[in-house]
Amino acid sequence: MPVKILSVDDEQDMEILLTQYFRRKIKRGEYAFSFAHNGVEALQMLLAHPDFDIILSDINMPEMDGLTLLTRINEMRNPALKCIMVSAYGDMENIRTAMNRGAFDFTTKPINLEDMECTIEKAIEQIAFIKNAQKEHTQLKSIQSDLKVAKEIQETILPKKFPPFPALPTFDIYASMNAAAYVGGDFYDFFLIDGERLGFVVADVSGKGIPAAIFMAISRTVIRAIALAENSASQCMMRSNRILCQESVNDMFVTAFYGIMDIQSGAVTYCNAGHNPPVLIRKEGEVSFLPLTNDMILGAYPDTAFHEKEAILRPGDSLFLYTDGVTEAMNLRKEPYGNARLMERCQAMKGCHPEEMVRRVAGSIDDFADGTVQSDDITLLSIIYNGH
Repeated sequence: MPVKILSVDDEQDMEILLTQYFRRKIKRGEYAFSFAHNGVEALQMLLAHPDFDIILSDINMPEMDGLTLLTRINEMRNPALKCIMVSAYGDMENIRTAMNRGAFDFTTKPINLEDMECTIEKAIEQIAFIKNAQKEHTQLKSIQSDLKVAKEIQETILPKKFPPFPALPTFDIYASMNAAAYVGGDFYDFFLIDGERLGFVVADVSGKGIPAAIFMAISRTVIRAIALAENSASQCMMRSNRILCQESVNDMFVTAFYGIMDIQSGAVTYCNAGHNPPVLIRKEGEVSFLPLTNDMILGAYPDTAFHEKEAILRPGDSLFLYTDGVTEAMNLRKEPYGNARLMERCQAMKGCHPEEMVRRVAGSIDDFADGTVQSDDITLLSIIYNGH
């Protein structure tokens, strides 16, 4: 596309001068000149054709002078439109006024066409830079809009209704996921396998951003679908692993903790696929990490065997699940939140309702970070066994 230049000058000779000097660029389609003879005529042309790139404007003209025209052009708020003012040699007062009002540059009469050409080329460079920045800004806004929609979609994937099972008084559960960016790779899930058993998951996909969010959605769907048809926690992880190995791109993987709780007895069978160990909080105040099952991450090795262990929750006991965004959260001194601080917080929350527990830990992390930018997703899930 040619650079579109509007020359505004009440002297007819200007049109002849410019078209003759720039004839080769005009012929090659590099420049396209239009001509107006005063500010009013120029404004009418700008309104009819708002895609002009450069205005070459005389200052002293009838009906509307160049300084007034410059003010009106500024009101259009088009940073890619550059005004080069033309004035008599020595008319420094008007030239200074024009520059103060936002003119890109100036040239003096009698016109040095070589100097004007250099000024035009300099303006073209600035215009190209601004237009590229505007294009990138538009693209960024589009991406941000897409990410906002993606965040909303991701949030609908995770259970949001609390309490989720008000008709089942033997347990309570609450969870939250706070992504470090628009979308994250963490997820939690819980569901009734049947009338006697509750399945619950906390997982963390490797990586960040959109790729992690997509693999998160795949992982959550795979694990839930298999869990609803599989009685064993270890078998669920094994079957999920085989499928995720087929779906993994760029060596992405998932750490996951999957537990099955008998909602009548409080017995929990679980499999830990390379994930942070949950905290077992006894009603009496004793806290400990659940023993690991020493299993591999999901999505890496398709023929890996998985194992399971059992924990017994007594009435008033809780399980607290989390992702590594908790223990690896940093403060301003680059210190991690750490396991010890998490255990201390959990010990102070014995017997708390799961929602209070999640909110208090989340608040503790915020206080510890003290304004440090969150670098990883933070997911929390708490279950308390109430007994009969």
